[in-house]
Amino acid sequence: MKLAVKKGDIVQVIAGAQKGTRGAVLALDRSKLRVKVQGVRVETHFDKQEGILKSEGYIDYSNVKLVEAVAREKKKSSGKSKTARKSS
Repeated sequence: MKLAVKKGDIVQVIAGAQKGTRGAVLALDRSKLRVKVQGVRVETHFDKQEGILKSEGYIDYSNVKLVEAVAREKKKSSGKSKTARKSS
């Protein structure tokens, strides 16, 4: 399935507790249709060595909308073009 958002795009949360929040897409889980958005669904975890760790959790793909797409470069062809065949 092709998703409308890609890593680095700016999206806005349209449903849930953090409705209206904007952030960049950090990661995609294509198999479960979930996205990780910067600053949304921040989870805390305590580690004895590291202390308190904060990280974003995944939210459902249907709860975000694309606001701004990151400009991407198109792939260039390898330079080998198909030559036209001459008809005799």
